[in-house]
Amino acid sequence: MRPTSRNTLTAGTGRGSRPRTGLLSGYVLRVIREQQGYTQDEAAEQLRVSPDTIAGWETGRRPLTAVPVGQMLGLRHRLMQMGTSPALLQALERALEADVLLASALDEDASVEQSPLGAMVMQRELAEVLVWPLNQVAPRPLRELPTPPRSRRGPAASGPRLTATELRTFFTRMRVTAEQARGHEQFLLRRQALYLSGYDREADTGDWLAHQQRTERPDDWLTAWLNNRSVAAVAARHGDRDRMEWFIGAALQDDAGEAANLAYWAYWVGEAPLPQLSDDFIADGSLGPWHGGKLLAHLVDGIAPEHGYVDLNIHSVWALLQIRPNLLRSGEAARALRERLPIMLDSGGLSARARRELESIRYAIRLAEA
Repeated sequence: MRPTSRNTLTAGTGRGSRPRTGLLSGYVLRVIREQQGYTQDEAAEQLRVSPDTIAGWETGRRPLTAVPVGQMLGLRHRLMQMGTSPALLQALERALEADVLLASALDEDASVEQSPLGAMVMQRELAEVLVWPLNQVAPRPLRELPTPPRSRRGPAASGPRLTATELRTFFTRMRVTAEQARGHEQFLLRRQALYLSGYDREADTGDWLAHQQRTERPDDWLTAWLNNRSVAAVAARHGDRDRMEWFIGAALQDDAGEAANLAYWAYWVGEAPLPQLSDDFIADGSLGPWHGGKLLAHLVDGIAPEHGYVDLNIHSVWALLQIRPNLLRSGEAARALRERLPIMLDSGGLSARARRELESIRYAIRLAEA
């Protein structure tokens, strides 16, 4: 494990021991301004602030996370009046939340026990913003935006960037957090720190994560199930699909495992309206009613030969249609599934299980269309 230095962050930011804040929300605000075709001066007039304030927000020099709640609500209302899309407004809200988590992770003086990372189970919309500076993949609402009406002056970063020193600090903190967070009451914090550690590109990441799994001694079914899923997911992200194949065969072959998998996915994509404060909903059925349309769309989007989770996505679609067969009757996701089936069945590299499940899905589609 890389050594932790008390001076790491100071060298990376030039701001003493204070972690950088406002990086993510500032960038999203800039995207919103550019999509509207405004200069900073014009946006300042619309938002009733000074151009220097706009510049400070966008660079993080004046972090949006420090803006009082009342002022932030007024800012949000004026962004609505400017015609900002609901998707971008929601992305800004998630970026503000992600900035708080990121600043906490970069704060070497913060205690592990007080980390907000363990306050609630993350969903995809938040996680995608938080890992944006780690993997340089923009959140979904920002991936396919049209070219701004006005081009930027000079070179500009394609996304929010952490310095090399900040990245080292972040991943060191995640490892320390995962190693120190023990016991049932800190399991969520440990799991989510391990999840974020999986984005570390250091050569020893895989071995370290495997060691963390071996040192875990779960005393309940859910903890063991989540540990196995996390390791399989990180391995798949790094190109090793064998662990995911093992997870599907070992952990998703009974009713409890299948139900847990679908509950995990449903919460992750936002089928459930309320945040969960622990992972218990995955096993105890307390997630509440959920439709499945949003989940089907997410899973079908991941049924592609190059997708690291393709085997899990195929299996999850197969399991979802066992309990929600009506999802095949209408909707863009159902049409996309019909179109992808022949492509996937003609491709190589699928496991025997995945191929059988795709054939079963094709048969179900034929029944739905009859």
